[in-house]
Formats: sequence, structure tokens, C-alpha cells
Amino acid sequence: MTHAANLGFPRIGAKRELKKTMESYWKNEISRSELEQVGLELRRRHWHQQREAGIGIIPSNDFSFYDQVLDMTATLGAIPERFGPADGDIDLDIYFAMARGTPEAPAMEMTKWFDTNYHYIVPEFTKGQHFRLASNKALDEFNEAKKIGLTTRPVLPGPVTWLSLGKAKEPDLDPLDLLEDVLSVYAELLGKLKDAGAEWVQIDEPVLVLDLSDKQKEAFRTAMRALSVSGPKIMLATYFGKLGDNLSLATSLPVDGLHVDLVRAPEQLDDVIARIADRHLSLGLVDGRNVWRSDLDTCLEQAERAVKAIGADRVEIAPSCSLLHVPVDLDQEKTLDDELKSWLAFARQKLGEVAGLAKALNEGGEAVAAEFVASANANRARKASPRIHNPAIAERLSRVSPSALNRQSPYAERRARQAQIFKLPAFPTTTIGSFPQTKEVRQARAANRRGDMDDQSYGAFLKAQTKGCIAYQEEAGLDVLVHGEFERNDMVEYFGEQLEGFTFTRQGWVQSYGSRCVKPPIIFGDVTRPSPMTVGWSQYAQSLTSKPVKGMLTGPVTILNWSFVRNDLPRSETCRQIALAIRDEVQDLEAAGIAMIQIDEAALREGLPLRQDDRPAYLDWAVGAFRLAASGVRDETQIHTHMCYSEFNDIMPAIAAMDADVISIETSRSDMELLDAFAEFEYPNEIGPGVWDIHSPRVPDAAGMEDLLKKASRVIPADRIWVNPDCGLKTRGWPEVKSSIAHLVTAAQAMRRAASAAW
Repeated sequence: MTHAANLGFPRIGAKRELKKTMESYWKNEISRSELEQVGLELRRRHWHQQREAGIGIIPSNDFSFYDQVLDMTATLGAIPERFGPADGDIDLDIYFAMARGTPEAPAMEMTKWFDTNYHYIVPEFTKGQHFRLASNKALDEFNEAKKIGLTTRPVLPGPVTWLSLGKAKEPDLDPLDLLEDVLSVYAELLGKLKDAGAEWVQIDEPVLVLDLSDKQKEAFRTAMRALSVSGPKIMLATYFGKLGDNLSLATSLPVDGLHVDLVRAPEQLDDVIARIADRHLSLGLVDGRNVWRSDLDTCLEQAERAVKAIGADRVEIAPSCSLLHVPVDLDQEKTLDDELKSWLAFARQKLGEVAGLAKALNEGGEAVAAEFVASANANRARKASPRIHNPAIAERLSRVSPSALNRQSPYAERRARQAQIFKLPAFPTTTIGSFPQTKEVRQARAANRRGDMDDQSYGAFLKAQTKGCIAYQEEAGLDVLVHGEFERNDMVEYFGEQLEGFTFTRQGWVQSYGSRCVKPPIIFGDVTRPSPMTVGWSQYAQSLTSKPVKGMLTGPVTILNWSFVRNDLPRSETCRQIALAIRDEVQDLEAAGIAMIQIDEAALREGLPLRQDDRPAYLDWAVGAFRLAASGVRDETQIHTHMCYSEFNDIMPAIAAMDADVISIETSRSDMELLDAFAEFEYPNEIGPGVWDIHSPRVPDAAGMEDLLKKASRVIPADRIWVNPDCGLKTRGWPEVKSSIAHLVTAAQAMRRAASAAW
């Protein structure tokens, strides 16, 4: 028979229980045993829910207290020296220190997981590094499931992916040179899992959908030869794209099963079937990254082709990837209108789709006829709904001329005019946008949403918060201010709520990193801006000071990439629609007297296709969307943008083509390494390299910030460097913010004195 399988389940809990418990633990409000008990309860709940949904192959070790890649780093004993001696088991405090840092030890670097909005903690490698089995987490969780009558399929990030996504801390070290030592630990762990009764293990190797070097390909052969004799049968899981030229490699490896993503790459099915030989084939038919209901008839047709070719007993039906990337349960959404709700499926509903497809294959379509009819009706209604298309938007886009994507003058001319107007000192200081969203701010917003605080009282509260924030920034000595964004819940959701074509959930949370959860908007139709979104608050803030206050906007590419996007229209077209809405807002801000406007594109790199051949087309429309949003202003208006946690080397021409006057980027966790790309490319515009990692509770000192700025000034001309944190300050507390900003201003002043002496 055909089995229903799952690759991973959201770990945060339907009501973000894990987030709340972890943050309580970090604040010393609860004990470690209380935190671990919540983890145990969540794992058991999720296993039961999967079994009740009809999933026969249930994963374990997909739960994490922070990140699955960090879990593997801990399992392999790959602890950087700054976190203590590399012996004994890695406990939760060391684990969290690696992710979040301590006053003495900066956190490990964090970056995006392939082209998702999930962040992983980057492994660090040194020559002669010793690996050992330092955590039995995978074994312990397998045994936990056995106690409640489940034989799960443990999930492990694969050794080639783990090494490929890590970073060597020495210039002449290739992480793949460490493969043999790493494999010995994997083999030990797999042996323990087999002894405990595991029949299969899922080894995730998503790098198989990337362009691989010859060394990586050989590493796969070496790794799977070693692991195939060490323990349970191996289901080799690939996702986020097509195998393409790696198909022959993947199907030649000595593994017992292969999972392929047929949502991102449905065209690969026939080629995979032709090469799968006598292995099991897991079909990723249900979208693990978006929230739209599956077209079950189309999915079933694909599954039937596989069953006909290789037999039902060798086929598994599964999501395309782990369900980590979608919200937990659509049934929690009590306020979403019925029509929109009928078009959607969250993690628990997707499990039902997977189980329904397997049941249809095993028992015939009559067994699940109602589910298939409901799927067909919902998809048909969605296509025909008048809420989807707005002809006026298409007409306006057709009239956009190439000149609309260009500023009036080249950057050098704009810079000279802006310098005369703003008269900023060397190493000007600013922040990225938001200031702490305190408990008081969150409570006031919630009270206003419930109707317990009327709009007038809430507006007065927000004005007081904004006024206090402006006064603080002036007192702290910052050169360019922001209004603090106290009225905003999220940098994407806030805008989506004011744009047509978007809808929102109440409990549609997904994990971004650690305890950080986001609630992505759902773009279901054509996008328009009915009225100004930010002008009033920006005007109010600017009226409180003579210093420039940046207008703060989220860019079209980031709004797109951080939303659940409609799948009935090319993403490029939806992005251009959003760009027109942001363009209107930019022009309204300029007309209201806002002379600096920041258009954040934190997710530009995130949306980059995984294959080199697919990237030029994406960068062309993504950069074009930013320029469409930003280019309708005078030369004197300074356009900023911000990007975070990305590798920039391979997209520098595109970043330069955005033609922002100032770009701020994350660089503190990478110790300014990311600036090398800007130096090698000779990036011409101004840069604000982040000198303070705001994703860590650690307060950096002024000397450390000054040292980072000195490193920056070795590769970037000093007269083009800004001084700022890595990202917005929404998640930090006021005491640490005030201390860190004081140090930031001190570091900038020291750099000015040194520059003045040199000049």
C-alpha cells in the first residue's frame, strides 16, 4: 500500500507556546525542567495530531528549541571555543549561548535557510576540529515516541548540507575536508537509532537542488556509502527545487528512498521515476511553503503515474518539505471570512490532504470523494471570484515607462546636493527604524483591537510614545532619527493591512528564528493602495525636531517574499503591483516634507533562485520593482534601503543597480566579513555596516563597535560610512538599547576625531 508521510511539523505550538516558554526561561522566570516539559508536551501533541490525521510515517527530531541546524551542530559537538570547553554533553544553556550570545561571547552567525524566511545558525569550522556525539537528542526523542506507541522516522540534517552551509574560520580550510570525521559521529548516532528500533531515518540534503561542485558530489558518494551500512534505511530528502543535473547523482547513491519536491518542480517526476530503480519514492505533492489548498485531482494524477510505474508499496505521499514554513491550524481562524478560508490549508489541513491522497490510491476515489469534491469546488470558486482581479491595476502597469525606473540624476550628482542640504558629520549615526515594542505598547495595541481603548485614546498614546522616542534620540546624539514605529505590529503586516488584495490571520504564526515568530499576510488578489499609509506619523515625528527623520517603508520585494503569495499569477507581476503602491507612498512622503525615506528590502537576497541559471530573471524584476517604488522623487530626497542576514557576493551588481543613496546591512555577526563583497565590487554609494547585533541580548561596548568601524574603513572610504545597528530595535528592551546606542554614538565620535586628524 501507499504510505502517507510527513517530513516535519511546526514546532512553535498552535498558540506559540514554545516562544512564550523559551522567553520566560531566558528571563529566569521558569526553570529548565519547566521548559523541557513544555517541549515534551508539544512533541507528544504533534505526534498524536499527525497520527489522528492519518499519517503513517511520522517524523521525530523535527522539534527544536531554536534551530535544527544548531541541533546538529550540538549533536556533533561542534562548539566554538568561546562558549567553553568542548567536552561533555551540550546542555541547553550552552546551546542557547551559541544561538544568542553572552556578555563575553558573541552569538554564532545567522542567515537565511535557502530561499525561505527561516534563519539557521551557521556552523563554524576550524582546522583539526574534533567532532563527537555530544547530544542524544535524536535518540531521546525517538524513544519518547516509542513510549506512546509510535515508531517514528528520525530526521537529521545531512552531513553534506551541514558542512556546505557552515563557514570556515580559517581562509585555507574547506569544510568538506572535515567530512570523514563528521561521518564517524553520524554513523555512531545511526547505529544507536537502529539499536533502539528505528527502521528508517530521514536525512535532509536540500543542497542537492543547488549547483554543486565536483567536490560536493564526491562528498555525497562518500557520505552515503558510509551511512548506508551504519543504521536504519535512509530516506534521502531533497526539497525547495529540482534535482536537475544532480538527478543522476541522487539516484545513484546507496540509499533506500528519495524524496523530491513536486510543488516547486513538478516537471521532474517522469525523469525521477525513470531513474529511481528499486528504491522508495516520496512524492512531495502538497505545498509545504504556501497556504493554498491543494488541487487534489492534479496531485492524484501525479501520484497514480508513480504508482503505475514502480508499484504502490514503494510510493509515499508527503508535503513538498517540512511544514515548519506554514501556520499550524486553519481551524483556529475564527474571523477569516468563509470564502477566503475555503481556499486555504495550514499544517494540520495539509496533513489531511496527504492522508486523503494516500487513501485514494489505496482504497479508490470513492473513499475520499467528499474531500476531492470540496477541493475542486474551492479551487474553481477561487479562480472565478471577482475579488481576485482588478482590471485597473493591469491597465496602470501597462502604462509604466522605462523612465519611471530611473532617478532624475546619477548618484554622484544626487550625493552632492544631499550633502549641501543635510550637512551631516562624518560617520553619521542612525538606527534602522523600530524602537522597543514594550509590554505597554503591545497591551495598548491589543486593547485598541478589542475595543477597550478607543481610537482617540490610542492615538494619543502613540503620539506620546513617538514624542518620547524623538526626544531620546536627540538627547542620545543620533544624527538621523526615526519615529519608532510604535503604531506598527509588523513591518509587512502593517502595510498589508492598508493595501487591498491582502488578508490576515489571527493565529497564522510561523517561526522565523528561535523565539521570533511572524504572521505573514496572505496576498490573494490584485494589490492597490487606497490611501496614504505612513504620512501622518512621519509628519508628526518630523514636526518634533529639526533633525531629519526618515520615513520608513517596507519594499515591494520584501512584502512579497514575507507574505504567502497568490499562486495564480507570476510573482513578478504581484511584485510590480506592490511597487506601484509603495511608489505612491514615497511620493506622498516627499510632498509632506520628508527628505529621507528608507525602503527596506531585507528579503531581496532571500528570494534569489537556488540555481544560477534562474537568477538573472529574478534579479531583473526584483531590482526593477525597487526602482519603480523609489525613483519618483527629486534628487534632493535621500533614499535609504536595508538588508539583513544575507550573503551578498553573488548579487552585488543587482544591489548597485538598485541605486539607493544609502544601504545599511548586517555585518556584526560576520565581523564585517560581508563588507568584503562591497569592497571587491567597489560599491559606489554610501553604506551603513551594522555594528551591533540586535538579535542577541548582548550589549556591545564602544571599543568593539569602533573596532568594527575601523575594519569597515579599511575596505570602504570613510566618507561613505554610516553608523547603525544591524536591524530594527523592536525586540530589544530599553535599558540595553540606551546603553548600546550610547556606545554607538561614542564609537562614531571616536572615528570622526581620527578621520579629522587624518584629513
